[in-house]
Amino acid sequence: MVGGFEVGAVPFNPDGWGPPDATVTTTTTSTLPVNVPFAPFSRSEKLGRIADFTRNLNQGQGGPGGRKNAATDSVFDFTADDSFPSAADNDSSFRLVDGKPPPRPKFGPKWRFNQHNRPQLPQRRDEEVEAKKREAEKERARRDRHYNQNRSNQNQPRREAAVFKSSVEIQPEWNMLDQIPFSTFTKLSFSVPEPEDLILCGGLEFYDKSFDRITPKAERRLERFKNRNFFKVTTTDDPVIRRLANEDKATVFATDNILATLMCATRSVYSWDIVVQRVGNKLFFDKRDGSQLDLLSVHETSQEPLPEAKDDINSAYSLSVEAAYINQNFSQQVLFRDGNKVAFDEPNPFANEGEEVASVAYKYRRWKLDDDMHLVARCEVQSVVEVNKQRSFLTLNALNEFDPKYSGVDWRQKLETQRGAVLATELKNNANKLAKWTAQALLANADMMKLGYVSRVHPRDHFNHVILAVVGYKPKDFASQINLNTSNMWGIVKSIVDLCMKLNEGKYVLVKDPSKPQVRIYEVPADAFENDYVEEPLPEEEQAQPPEENAENTEANGVTNDVEDKEIDIQA
Repeated sequence: MVGGFEVGAVPFNPDGWGPPDATVTTTTTSTLPVNVPFAPFSRSEKLGRIADFTRNLNQGQGGPGGRKNAATDSVFDFTADDSFPSAADNDSSFRLVDGKPPPRPKFGPKWRFNQHNRPQLPQRRDEEVEAKKREAEKERARRDRHYNQNRSNQNQPRREAAVFKSSVEIQPEWNMLDQIPFSTFTKLSFSVPEPEDLILCGGLEFYDKSFDRITPKAERRLERFKNRNFFKVTTTDDPVIRRLANEDKATVFATDNILATLMCATRSVYSWDIVVQRVGNKLFFDKRDGSQLDLLSVHETSQEPLPEAKDDINSAYSLSVEAAYINQNFSQQVLFRDGNKVAFDEPNPFANEGEEVASVAYKYRRWKLDDDMHLVARCEVQSVVEVNKQRSFLTLNALNEFDPKYSGVDWRQKLETQRGAVLATELKNNANKLAKWTAQALLANADMMKLGYVSRVHPRDHFNHVILAVVGYKPKDFASQINLNTSNMWGIVKSIVDLCMKLNEGKYVLVKDPSKPQVRIYEVPADAFENDYVEEPLPEEEQAQPPEENAENTEANGVTNDVEDKEIDIQA
């Protein structure tokens, strides 16, 4: 018969939970098991093991630090265990071992920029990764260098000033009278009453509406019109303006191209110059022979720099000649060339009898600037269209794409689906040119301005082009779209006219500074810019100092201006 398990005497505590106080402990406590150590208990401490039956009983025997009483019940002996510190040890000796695996690093933005977690993450020392990091750093440094070279900060000019040269060489004998910053132009405002048409000359051919249906998939080759003559005659060489000046029809005379240059001066980046002649009480605004005003700027307001080499097909000068050539051919190709013309009171004043001239009509219009001052300007329209027995006059201009990598927009892909994006890019890169075209259409009172999108057949072929699309806009609506304020345009013209009317009789030149947004006024000799005038440019060290800085004459080699015949012929 197996004996029962005797628990022994368990004292009873009538006052609460737990064993009774030591003072009331009876003698029966001697029946409790011996050699069971008592571990002090605190609710703030971690509980350890009660008994460890896996412990090696021979551990520590025979050694210098071994225990002599190995026969004791080592199952309950925790004197060497940190889980049961002695009462004399402080709580700082306690330590907890966490058996859980370390958390895996979470790679991502939070980890990359969390400075506290960085030391805990594993550091990759792979050679391939380190090499890729070094290559990435080199590539980033290279991009930063190109960015700083090709682009500029808000406090710096949009491009390197050294790229731009003055449109006319500043001579030593020229006397600078004044310089006007563009910031003063933006605050000007002047309202002019409706102008009156004095004389209409020339003849217009009708516009071919089939060109409005051109798409990049149904493009048309741009033709060449070598037999038609185009005239870019300056103000004082115009026989009609001379006649109006003799009849005292006005006191200020100019052309629409010159007025548009002044009106949109604040948008210009390239240098330009206008000759001012004060004769008696009259004022004439002229352009020089071979002036850059006869050409069309390309990517003038773009942030991407063009090649500096003049003989490069994508340089600013080469693109200007190409754009003028494209515009002339485009303005004649979109017409019905069947001999049916709209003739005006007088024939073309610059054409010789029997020669074939381009379709163009000249409107000599007069504006009232104040009670004693009137302005007469020669304005141009290139075509006419008849709708519901009403004739509407058109201006014809063409935007040209030379290389999509400069603009970032491929016209052949974007014109059909994202025409607005293409126009927005052109407004950013050619803000001055589009503003001048709009101003000329407003001056001529054109009912519609047609913009053609002409591109090279191949980016490296600047002789052959195709028409990808033709879009029409009303000048007033387009002016508001590009933020062109008519009152501000006339305010600029009125301020310059008032300034020039205060000058003495003589010849002056307005020069747009090549590197700063300002216009300078120089007094020049009476024979300046004539055929027998010998120019002696300033030394280079003096040209670098204001006001004669960075001067270089950029006469158009591809443009020949015959003063006697009043004709200009742009050859590609």
